[in-house]
Parts: sequence; structure tokens; C-alpha cells
Amino acid sequence: MPRAVVECDWAATPKEAVVIQRELAAHVRLDDDWRSPPRLVAGVDVGLHGGAARAAIAVFSFPEMELVDSCVAEKPARFPYVPGLLTWREAPAILAAMESLCHEPDVYLYDGQGYAHPRRMGLATHLGILTDTATVGCAKSRLCGEHPGLARERGTWVPLTDRDERIGAVVRTRSGVRPLYVSVGNRVSLQSAIDLVLACGRGVRLPEPTRWAHRLASGDRR
Repeated sequence: MPRAVVECDWAATPKEAVVIQRELAAHVRLDDDWRSPPRLVAGVDVGLHGGAARAAIAVFSFPEMELVDSCVAEKPARFPYVPGLLTWREAPAILAAMESLCHEPDVYLYDGQGYAHPRRMGLATHLGILTDTATVGCAKSRLCGEHPGLARERGTWVPLTDRDERIGAVVRTRSGVRPLYVSVGNRVSLQSAIDLVLACGRGVRLPEPTRWAHRLASGDRR
């Protein structure tokens, strides 16, 4: 299963972490370099419980959307809560969960930001570079950027931009429901990321893999 191929100092201070993010941003891949269409899609989410980060990964077959693998791992969340630096709280647990998978996904859908980040280094991008995996950021809220109005029909989307750069897309995954903020993680183009998020939907707001990962990270093991 994926392991970190690029080392990262998880004991860094917030100032050091910002420097690391800026250095890693030069290595992000914004084009398609993955198995498309995929055979296995993984959803990734992390829940904070007391002083621990609980990472959950749920692997689904594609396009059938049937659960084939899942795992949960916990690690102490020692890094302080700093917006834009959540990777330092969550990544160690995610990496531990990845090592427990029995099936290797072709692409990971993260419940969090990817390139749509002030330093273009959200959780999905950071982990994608560290593990050299294809990743997509699929967040429920916006961290940065601006966008025009969005139609209410499922499947519509508009660009999310920051400082005249397109950093992601605002995607309506269910008609009349709040959109998701989709961005490149690593090795997946923005259009492919949008298509994948929509293809993994089952009539609800969240893609099925991240919806299941969220349940597991929240403590629901059913």
C-alpha cells in the first residue's frame, strides 16, 4: 500500500510548515497521470476525537460503487489547529491507515482541500505528493477564492479563482443542495476531478467513498 516517498517533518512549527508547503507546491501535478477510468476509488476523511486524529479510508469499486475495503487508524493530534495547516494534524493518521489497506486504490478522494488552498497545498495535494498517488480534493466549504453564481441543477459547475488563477471548481452534486468545492490534488486534471466526483455520487451531496469515510472517521463502524 502507498507509503510516503517524500519525507515531511511532522514536528515542524507552524512557520516551518508554511515554508514546507511552499517548497512542495513546486511538485504538484495538475495533469492526468492515473488509471482513467479507475477500477478502485478511495474516500478519505479524518475526525478529531479528544486529542487523537482518526483517519478512515473507504475503497469502492468503480463504476459499481460497491464497498471492497476499509480501514481506520488513530494518531495523536499534536500540531495546533491552524487554518491552512490541517495536514500536520491529520496526515500521520492517514498514512497509517493507508498501510492497512488490502486493495490499492487508483485514485483518492479527500474530504478536504487540494489545490484550492492559499499556498496551493491542501491535504489532498500534500498527501498526493508525499505518496505519489492520484488525488482529488472535495471539500464541503471554501477555504479561499471567488466564484460567480451557480445554477441549481445537478452537474453544473463554475470556476473557483484566486488572484486570477483557476484553483478549482464549485460543483453542484445534487439539485438545490449546497455545492462542493472540487480541486486537483495531484496527478488528476481539474476536469477529470469534477467528472469523478459527479460519477461517484448516489443522489446525495457527498460522493459515496467520502460519505462512507466520514461515517467511519466519526466512529460509525456499521
